[in-house]
Amino acid sequence: MGSDLKVGDIMRKNVITVNEKENIVSISKLMKKNTVGSIVVTEGKKATGIITERDIVYKVNAEGKETSRVMAKEIMSSPIIVITPEATLEEAAKAMKKHSIKRLPVINKNKELVGIVSERDIMEIFPAVIDLIEEKASL
Repeated sequence: MGSDLKVGDIMRKNVITVNEKENIVSISKLMKKNTVGSIVVTEGKKATGIITERDIVYKVNAEGKETSRVMAKEIMSSPIIVITPEATLEEAAKAMKKHSIKRLPVINKNKELVGIVSERDIMEIFPAVIDLIEEKASL
């Protein structure tokens, strides 16, 4: 992308989390209440998995499972693909493409969850990145 922007510069710090024993009904309600498409599953401060809307549709609804009986641990994607705040946006975009994912939980050096960055977050700042590149090129 050609900019000095880091994941930490654009990540969202207010990550919605649940523990592995939370049921899908509560997770769905949390997603709706917070208007998010994913929830990070944590154990203490460490991210252990992620649940997306797609996971709920494919792994629960399409299978005809009773949502109140399915726990986060049963459908979360794990091991989780993560990134650090110091990584560049280009590295984040490449990781998303490589793993065919749209969200990356952000962890610090102690492997604790500190944020999340999405494909949309990157795309929203993309016009500003282009402007920066053009500005540097004209110097």
